[in-house]
Amino acid sequence: MSVFQKLVLASGSARRIELLQQAGIEPDRLLPADIDETPQRSEHPRSLAKRLAREKGEKALASLKSEADYQPCFILAADTVVALGRRIMPKAEMIDEASNSLQLLSGRTHRVYSCVCLVTPSGKFRLRLVESRVRFKRISREELESYLASGEWRGKAGGYAIQGLAGTFVVKLVGSYTNVVGLPLYETVGLLNADGYQVHFNWLSGARG
Repeated sequence: MSVFQKLVLASGSARRIELLQQAGIEPDRLLPADIDETPQRSEHPRSLAKRLAREKGEKALASLKSEADYQPCFILAADTVVALGRRIMPKAEMIDEASNSLQLLSGRTHRVYSCVCLVTPSGKFRLRLVESRVRFKRISREELESYLASGEWRGKAGGYAIQGLAGTFVVKLVGSYTNVVGLPLYETVGLLNADGYQVHFNWLSGARG
């Protein structure tokens, strides 16, 4: 049976690649979309996640227009935003950013918003926003300093990666765990299946291999 399965992931995130592989999905190409992720004035965290995911999808689509091998294809993009109330936590690149974020999140409940954007082979945009709530324990000075020394915070929204050492900070999680990691699998697979990308065909192919 011939199945059209060409998929481009508009990201270079190792965690998103691993999550797709967990679902039996292997992107045909990685095409990280370099965009300005600065929040607009008074922009709500939900709106930011949706806007950035769509912009990543749009940029990847524009980049592929001149490539015959990828006409048409599925394009998958996503963005994850960590917020305390309406306050958007940065994707920490400097140790001070990570330290400030973790001190703010310590002992409190914050929200993680991920938006998945699927560009279909016909050029339609499908967006799905997912929200999870995460409560952190009170992080001691020793724990904070040790976590900062680990370097796991670098490039992570809110200055932490739940799938790593920071998982020990989590008292309670309401919602999707994979959303907090960076790509909500249930919603992602649902979008792909609904628009003709046969995720389960990959499972069967893997079993035969």
